[in-house]
Amino acid sequence: MSWYNEAIFYHIYPLGLSGAPKQNDYSTPMHRLNTLLPWIDHIKAIGCTALYIGPLFESVGHGYETTDYKKLDSRLGTNEDLTAFVKVCHEKGIKVIFDGVFNHTGRDFFAFKDIQKNREHSPYLNWYCNVNFYGNNEYNDGFSYDNWGGYNLLVKLNQRNPDVQNYICDVIRYWVSEFDVDGIRLDAADVLDFDFMRMLRRTAEEVKPDFWLMGEVIHGDYSRWVNGETLHSVTNYALHKALYSGHNDHNYFEIAHTVKYLQNMGNLDLYNFVDNHDVERIYTKLSNKAHFTPVHILLYTLPGVPSIYYGSEFGIEGRKERSSDDSLRPALSLDDYETALGDNPCTALVAALGQIRQHTPALSYGSYTELHLTNRQFAFARDLNDVRVVVTVNNDDNAASMDLPSGNATEYIGALSGQKATVQDGRINVTVPANSGEIWVPDGDMPEYKPFKIEISVKEETVTDEESIPADSEEPSAAAEPVHFDPNKSPEDMSVAELHAAILTKMANNGPVTDQMQKTVNENIWHDSLVNWLKSFR
Repeated sequence: MSWYNEAIFYHIYPLGLSGAPKQNDYSTPMHRLNTLLPWIDHIKAIGCTALYIGPLFESVGHGYETTDYKKLDSRLGTNEDLTAFVKVCHEKGIKVIFDGVFNHTGRDFFAFKDIQKNREHSPYLNWYCNVNFYGNNEYNDGFSYDNWGGYNLLVKLNQRNPDVQNYICDVIRYWVSEFDVDGIRLDAADVLDFDFMRMLRRTAEEVKPDFWLMGEVIHGDYSRWVNGETLHSVTNYALHKALYSGHNDHNYFEIAHTVKYLQNMGNLDLYNFVDNHDVERIYTKLSNKAHFTPVHILLYTLPGVPSIYYGSEFGIEGRKERSSDDSLRPALSLDDYETALGDNPCTALVAALGQIRQHTPALSYGSYTELHLTNRQFAFARDLNDVRVVVTVNNDDNAASMDLPSGNATEYIGALSGQKATVQDGRINVTVPANSGEIWVPDGDMPEYKPFKIEISVKEETVTDEESIPADSEEPSAAAEPVHFDPNKSPEDMSVAELHAAILTKMANNGPVTDQMQKTVNENIWHDSLVNWLKSFR
């Protein structure tokens, strides 16, 4: 097996994260890439083992209109900066892949500039598709050409031209020799020529052992791209859509059906994600923010290679706008999140899942078997070498019990909670909390399986004093001061503890509050979700 079969990716859009200007004036390099060096330790701390970073190379704007494939974008620094950055990643045990924008170039690329200058006499005339001197475009070039996505800023390369093929292969060799990169994410792979991709695969096998090719593919039978001749993996947009809509619609059938659909394509190691630089943040997409937990449990346990987009481990928002993706690609300061592992439940969950996956080979290599399925509850097994790992998720506002077939172990432990479940007659009976989930691993003489209990105490100021209480505690201790709230205060301005108190008060007005009802309220530590819950009372 190769490193990428066990990888947990972190995805960085460097121009955005570093706060680079939107347009490149090609002036003196600014060493913004160096400001991202502290993120390498953060990536490792949350359990990621690989980094997808890009686009990186000289361009005029967003990075996908390449000007020079062999020069780091001036807004990010110099080639020496990039070499040093990858070296630090490798020293920390993190593999690195770059964006390979080989379907098109920008208009400032040398071959296109030569066509502008020499027109029909340019030796690079056949580097691009359908250059037509009887046409024109909005730039008044006096000729037209094929582009990507209707944007003449992105000039379509002729991937069947041997000169283009040799040039791109030379670029890949240069990236390996100069930067020691471990793989490439191929932009717009769904419109790349298949013979061109076969050539890229041969080059990948030449330049470095286990050099990984992953392609951006939206729709279609992924096995057309993922096979022994073309790519190792593609972006799993089918699962991406199912993960958020399956929770928003309380429809685990959609997720389970999507997994079966993908399984029917073959044993493909697809690149799984819940958000990226082109789509809205998962925290924005989810109608119930508490579903962040079961969504990410599925991301880390369903077949495929999981990926986290920078900032989403903090639960940040990001809404796609009609004319700009800037809100999806923000500048962030790691200093603003220096305590996130301890006090941000989103970050703690992602870090715990990263550690669990690293210690649980069945989640990387195990077969998949569906065990239980309703609209609101879902369970499946990942089996490897007679070891069964059971995953349970629940998108309901109430806890749910499941009776499931077990493996050979006599006892299971919840890797997130530390809760134990005993096997009886070949089955385990477990309770899954509201809007949550668990990864059940065999307990006993298997040291690679270690429980990573999330102990998150989201502390909020109360109205009565400066003392604070754990927002996720099941009930106040005898010594705890009761939390009061001002009924005239806007829900948006209340703390999590105040919202808990307000919701329980509303419930009490409607009838007796059971222990389970109180537990369900206190387990919800998501401010936006609690605000919506409180507003739902009349």
